[in-house]
Amino acid sequence: MRFDVISIFPELIEGYFQAGILARGRERGLLALQVWNPRDFSLLPHRRVDDRPFGGGPGMLMQAPPLVAAIAAAREQNPGAPVAYLSPQGRPLRQADCERFSKRSGMILLAGRYEGVDERIMAAVDEEWSLGDYVLAGGELAALVLMEATARLLPGVLGHAASAQEDSFAAENLLDCPHYTRPESWQGAVVPAVLLSGDHARIARWRRGQALLRTRARRPDLWAQRVLTAEDVRCLQEAESEDEFGRV
Repeated sequence: MRFDVISIFPELIEGYFQAGILARGRERGLLALQVWNPRDFSLLPHRRVDDRPFGGGPGMLMQAPPLVAAIAAAREQNPGAPVAYLSPQGRPLRQADCERFSKRSGMILLAGRYEGVDERIMAAVDEEWSLGDYVLAGGELAALVLMEATARLLPGVLGHAASAQEDSFAAENLLDCPHYTRPESWQGAVVPAVLLSGDHARIARWRRGQALLRTRARRPDLWAQRVLTAEDVRCLQEAESEDEFGRV
């Protein structure tokens, strides 16, 4: 999958691709990255890409000509890839969206700055995505989040393919269950006994029950959308009857 990112801070994007799963995916030939600096397309002195908004008001806006030119250049190198603008006004990004993105061959991501962009840029944009109801200094962090959340779903990027399948939101919009590793006992806290039992069917029920409990407690908005199956009810009842160490 190829990502083209349009940003006035290309070093922020390139730097993040130097480590972790994005670097691994790139080394394995599963990911490609090209960063386009709008300043390279500016015809103004000092490679300027911003100006004051018409009608007055605080801050500066990114100008249309250099951004649209950068988008056109990215489209030539990544034909057919949708252009996504990262902004607080976009649709909230969800796991299901990233799963859909992972089926694409590429995306072009536009990271805005300052007070935003000239509205006329939006004619060259196909999608608009937001991380949440808050404002960042620019779209670079949002672009990195989208790329990592999508890239980790590509076959071969993660060390173990099942890791992505068992994440929070990956299965039926449930939060993930608690996980434990060695040592078995640490500072008075021990691993739930069920995880040491070797009974894989019971472990699966425990994990399912814990995921249901955690979703109900932490994300009532997701819980309100669920329709419990008979197996869900069984797992939930077992989880509610166990103590903190997984004992009935």
